[in-house]
Amino acid sequence: MNKEDINLSDWHRILVGNAPWDFLIEILMRSVIMYLILLVGMRLLGKRMSANVSIFEMGVMLTLGAIMSVPMQTAERGMVPGVVILGCVIVFHRTLAWLTYKYRKVEAFTQGTPGLLVKNGIIDIDGLKRGKLSHEQLFAHLRGAKVRHLGQVKRVYLESSGSFSIYPQEQPKPGLSVLPARDKSLYHNEGRSRGYCACKNCGYVAVFKSTDRKACTHCGKDDWDQAVNDHEKKFKAAEINP
Repeated sequence: MNKEDINLSDWHRILVGNAPWDFLIEILMRSVIMYLILLVGMRLLGKRMSANVSIFEMGVMLTLGAIMSVPMQTAERGMVPGVVILGCVIVFHRTLAWLTYKYRKVEAFTQGTPGLLVKNGIIDIDGLKRGKLSHEQLFAHLRGAKVRHLGQVKRVYLESSGSFSIYPQEQPKPGLSVLPARDKSLYHNEGRSRGYCACKNCGYVAVFKSTDRKACTHCGKDDWDQAVNDHEKKFKAAEINP
């Protein structure tokens, strides 16, 4: 478009572009037709497309949006090319779905595998990095599952869909609090254990006084907090550590 073609008083160009007003009715017809075709395509892609989607399925959904927009809005482009592209995407997706069912390696490559975030109350720092997660993001999901401290969980997995799977400990142990420290009225009123300290970086629980500071044997950090203890009975070190 040339500079001379830009006129702020040209409301026809601003509202409908270079197409005539009748094209608005055609846009309505195109939208209805392409929407119905999209519904059929989504039905053929399977029920997973309406649930928590994987990375590959999210890519397919974004591709569908790009495919559908041009035939709906562009006067110079017909609908048939968009329908053909949509059909190719459906065939490709269904073929890949069959390959993931047939071959485990293909499934792992396209869908991903679950990542371990917490093991026996201790954070897997490498797993946290691989999942591109921060401590606060992990703690937020644990709080949403009514977990108060890491000693209450045996395993936490980051699923390939991005959801969290939390398996509780049958017998809770002293662990690092996941409650926000800013909420002082709740954070400091938990059942703290004077005999056990939890590493704020990985959640490793050690038996020593808070005054006897030393580096964590699990991650090497030197940042401790009193562990939360759900029970008044004393746990042995062997019962705390994995």
